[in-house]
Amino acid sequence: MSHSSDLIMGAQTFENVAMRAFLQELIGNLRGKPAQLLSFEDVRARLRLREESYGGLQEIPLDSIVGSVGRYKDFTSSFLPKSAVNKERWSRIYAEFLGNMGLPPIEVYQLGEVYFVRDGNHRVSVARALGNETIEAYVTAVDSPVCLTRLMLTNQIDKAEAYMTFLEESGLRYVPQHENLMLSEPSRYGDLMGHLNLHRSVLSEAQHRDVSLEEAANHWHQTVYLPAVASIRRYDLLEHAKGRTEADMYLWLIEHLGELELCYTGLLSDVTPALASFLRKRRLPVPDELLREAV
Repeated sequence: MSHSSDLIMGAQTFENVAMRAFLQELIGNLRGKPAQLLSFEDVRARLRLREESYGGLQEIPLDSIVGSVGRYKDFTSSFLPKSAVNKERWSRIYAEFLGNMGLPPIEVYQLGEVYFVRDGNHRVSVARALGNETIEAYVTAVDSPVCLTRLMLTNQIDKAEAYMTFLEESGLRYVPQHENLMLSEPSRYGDLMGHLNLHRSVLSEAQHRDVSLEEAANHWHQTVYLPAVASIRRYDLLEHAKGRTEADMYLWLIEHLGELELCYTGLLSDVTPALASFLRKRRLPVPDELLREAV
C-alpha cells in the first residue's frame, strides 16, 4: 500500500477515534468523572516526588500510560484525540506506523506501575488506535516511597497525598519498610504524628538532649511500630479486620492498651494483651502462646 493511501486511512481513522473521544468526554462529564489524562506535574507536586533515575530503553504496556507532562488536556484517558489535536499530524504518524518507517521511541516518566508521556503523545494515541499492546520508550523513573498504581492515582489521590505528606513531615520518607504505615482513614495521620511527638519527648528526656523528630521517628519505627506489626502478622489479625491496614491495627492496639489501663510510655509497648483482647471480642480462639505472653 502506498504512503498516500496510508495517509487517507489515517485521516479516516482519526475521524472515527475523534468521535469516540467526543462521546467519551460527554459521558464522563455527565457522570461527573471527566475522561482526561493525569497531569504529571500535578501528581509530582501533590505527592512531593523529586528524585529521578534513568532506566534506559524499555518495552512498556500502553494501557499503563495514565498521563502526560504537557498534553494531558489534548487526549482522553484512553488517549483518544480531542479537537485540539492536529488531524494532519496524527494521520501522518498513523501512516508512518503502517509503513514501518521506524518511528523513534517515546519518552516517559515512570511512577510506580504507571507512566506519563514526556514526548510522543501522538505516537501513543496512534499505537492504541492500531490495537498495539506495547511501545518502546526511554524511561526515567521517579522515586516514590510507595508503589503507585493506576487505582491510587485516579481514585485515591487524596489518600496518597495525605500519606506522602505524613512521611515527609515525620521524617519517615526514607525509612525502610515504611509502606505498611498507610492508614485507611487519612484523617488519622494526626494520631500517628502524636505518637511520634510523644516518643520524641520521652526519648529526649531519657537521653538528656533535644532529639530531632526524624531521629525519634526512626527509633519509634524500629523499636515500637515494627515489633507491633510483627505480632499483627504473627497472629494474622488483618484476616479479621477486612479493609484495614497494619497501621490501622497498630493504632487500635495502642488505644486499646489505654482502655485496658496498661502503660504506654512512648518508648516501649507490649501489645500482647491488646492482641488477646482483640481476638476475644470477635469470639476467635486465642493461641495458648499468646495467652501466656499476655499474662
